[in-house]
Amino acid sequence: MTTDEHYVRMKAELNEIQWRHFLASEALQIGYGGINQVVKKSGASALTVQKGVREIKAGQVYHPGERIRKEGGGRKKLSFYTAGVEEAVEKIANPKGNPESTLQWTSLSMEHIAEAAKKQGVQVSRMSVYRILKEKGFALRANKKEIEEGGNHPDRNAQFEHINEMGQKFRRRGALALSVDAKKTEIIGNYKNKGAEWLPQGEDIRVNLHDFGEKDAAGKKVIGIPYGVYNLFQKQGVVNVGIDHNTAEFAVESIRRYYEEFGRKLSSRKEILLLADAGSSNGVKNRLWKVALQGLANETGLAIYVCHYPPGTSKWNPIEHQLFSFISIHWRAKPLTSYEVLLELLNHTRTQAGLTVVAMKDINSYQTGIKITDRQMAELNILRDDFHGDWNYIIKPQPRQSTVISPKAKHE
Repeated sequence: MTTDEHYVRMKAELNEIQWRHFLASEALQIGYGGINQVVKKSGASALTVQKGVREIKAGQVYHPGERIRKEGGGRKKLSFYTAGVEEAVEKIANPKGNPESTLQWTSLSMEHIAEAAKKQGVQVSRMSVYRILKEKGFALRANKKEIEEGGNHPDRNAQFEHINEMGQKFRRRGALALSVDAKKTEIIGNYKNKGAEWLPQGEDIRVNLHDFGEKDAAGKKVIGIPYGVYNLFQKQGVVNVGIDHNTAEFAVESIRRYYEEFGRKLSSRKEILLLADAGSSNGVKNRLWKVALQGLANETGLAIYVCHYPPGTSKWNPIEHQLFSFISIHWRAKPLTSYEVLLELLNHTRTQAGLTVVAMKDINSYQTGIKITDRQMAELNILRDDFHGDWNYIIKPQPRQSTVISPKAKHE
């Protein structure tokens, strides 16, 4: 059972009577079934909540300074029974001085700290972790910049229904259904990353004051472009990190890598469903996207079904809230100082619901400004759906392959 953060904070701030009355108030506000809901969310005993409800209904009020219970009563702190628990929690939360822990690949939430302590033979709950950290002067702190250096579409709902129907069809057929998109481009270097992490009082994660970006030997800004491919039925994410440009070639290369590494093993059917946004490198009007997909279809023999989300609805694309959101949580407050750091953080992203992530670096160079002629478009083996053929279409292998754009992958 996972305790809501809201209740963890309140538990640490209130005394026993106030905590009991707070829980009871929450339950009474919910109404029927409120006690059970509060018990599940807070981790408190049902007897505690019930007692609080009885006291509130009887008009009992706690007065500041009033004794909470008899002298010597109450539950002893965890440290009374388990020697060294406070030292263990502090060392896990603040591993500085350990040469093997120069970078923590796991976000140090209270749950993660409790799990790490358990592996060391120290039993401690997340609520006790919160209390210990507060008593030791820890607080959630964000990166601190100090280091100086140089519209709704009328067919929106109908398209959502169409996408859902296509997803169900592919699930029943045992075929691959992938949600694809590029996360925002990241600047590689000691720069601010959003979020906060547990640190001792007085300590901060110091990053460069200005996000100008590092330059490589050729004078190009050092960036990482995470293009994600998320398997809707396997809770599996693959992130291809580009170092050049977010083009349609790069997007299709990311899909190709997923299919070659994982897709072939997961489904023997020669068809695949792609859910993509309406714009950017995998956009509706991007001609190179379709030409590159034609190249992928010719190489693999796949019939590639594509469904685009309507303009302005990219947040509904599953990859946003089932992959990218967890990546952002996992690497919160951690400066992406190198490609190795970025890849390690991606590769160690996990969730209790079973999400796994595999990341790889793409060292290809992708040319921008490629023009696709009307003749090339006419040669595509594309079948457009009766409903919004611009949003929904199938690209099948060409009977006779014409010249298509198909860069060779280079793996690192």
